[in-house]
Amino acid sequence: MNIIGNDWDNVLKVVWNSPNFNKFYNYILSLYDKETIYPPKEYIFNALKLTPYKNVKVVIVGQDPYHGENEAMGLSFSVDKSVKIPPSLKNIYKELYDDLQIPAVNHGDLTKWAKEGVLLLNSVLTVKKDLPASHKNIGWEPLTDYIIKILNAKETPIVFILWGNFAKSKAKLITNNKHLIITSAHPSPFSCRYGFFGSKPFSKTNEFLKKNNLQPIDWRL
Repeated sequence: MNIIGNDWDNVLKVVWNSPNFNKFYNYILSLYDKETIYPPKEYIFNALKLTPYKNVKVVIVGQDPYHGENEAMGLSFSVDKSVKIPPSLKNIYKELYDDLQIPAVNHGDLTKWAKEGVLLLNSVLTVKKDLPASHKNIGWEPLTDYIIKILNAKETPIVFILWGNFAKSKAKLITNNKHLIITSAHPSPFSCRYGFFGSKPFSKTNEFLKKNNLQPIDWRL
């Protein structure tokens, strides 16, 4: 079964062929006919579509999609160009400027990062409109945890960026000491001053990649 259209389909073949996953996925698709679900159906797997398995250098773990109208586009922390930049992403841009002197852009679309090899993976891939965490614990987490485990098994070093307690809870899945785990407080306005600002995740990531003879990320948007 080809859901993604790149090498992830082969990597995740065991999942795509699983009756349990197919039952769950068909259930999710059926919800789109009854209520407003984000992101749009064709963007559910956007993170995997834009960052093939072979290209993953960095993983930024998010919780679940934005639940406001037309915000979610299948990448953690990212919104469509037409949507106002969310507060957490504004803080990410502030830290990016402080860390690498890269000025903020006037949109919140992180597609370019995804194409650079940054897997912007939410743990839960869908949400009901205006109801944050409404699709938590209904079946997405086994898939996204499995994706992290598969990346953990990779021989090529990867940087896992875990912002906030939820993302940090995924650290237990990352056991391969070839990889780098960067953790800090979440960039949300409620917690950004408790260790997110000044954490320099972008330069730390690039230093690690260069040290391992890998092309650094061009974080400019």
